Amino acid sequence: MASALIGGMLQQGFQPTAIRVVEVFADARSRMQKQFGVAVAAGIDTAIPEDVIVLAVKPQQMREVARALEPHLRGQLVISIAAGIRIGDLSRWLANHGRIIRVMPNTPALLRAGISGVFAAPQAGKADVETTQRILGAVGAVIVLDREELLDGVTAISGSGPAYVFYFIEALQQAAAELGFSPEQARKLAQETFTGAAKLAAESPDPVETLRARVTSKAGTTEAALKSMEANEVKRRIVEAIHAAARRSKELGDEFGID
Repeated sequence: MASALIGGMLQQGFQPTAIRVVEVFADARSRMQKQFGVAVAAGIDTAIPEDVIVLAVKPQQMREVARALEPHLRGQLVISIAAGIRIGDLSRWLANHGRIIRVMPNTPALLRAGISGVFAAPQAGKADVETTQRILGAVGAVIVLDREELLDGVTAISGSGPAYVFYFIEALQQAAAELGFSPEQARKLAQETFTGAAKLAAESPDPVETLRARVTSKAGTTEAALKSMEANEVKRRIVEAIHAAARRSKELGDEFGID
């Protein structure tokens, strides 16, 4: 995700000299320096002149990273993209630093097609939110939230959402294979169908319910498929699954926040 952000920022006009990366692995440091032309360091052991710090680390690493960062803070904006780490816990690990914004992006950011949910702590001002939107906007759309707990929903819907899409594509491919198509044909049919439908939904002014109804002719093939899905409560099961993901996101926040 850090690489996606850096690549997107450079495409949007940020200068390589304005970005500095801390990466503990030597191979990754070398790759980032060659790929992006940014400065790289092995650790947080010097003063941090930058005005914005983006913490793109695994949630289980955040406490250690925050405590290494804390002595070098001088009031900068801190943006966290670590899933489950709540602002209150991060602030505590940063000696009650308050200028924090929490972000939940998703993996299509790698293609500059992601979406991110953003929540700002009270001490982060309007300019901080705009700065965050500019950074995350380099890799996709951004929505600003008024409650931190909504990030659990963002995690469940868009953070985990690509996996649901891939799962559905897998099902389409399996059905195509069972109907006699080659693996290559099955993959192309499934992927292009999903891509085209998603593009139509994104560009049409009509709600998806209307688009679905237009494809569903009375007593036709689509109706037969949808009736089977309804009989098996596919939609309700999907909704229940997303609620389960949201609950797990909250549980992870509880677990990671324990000192």
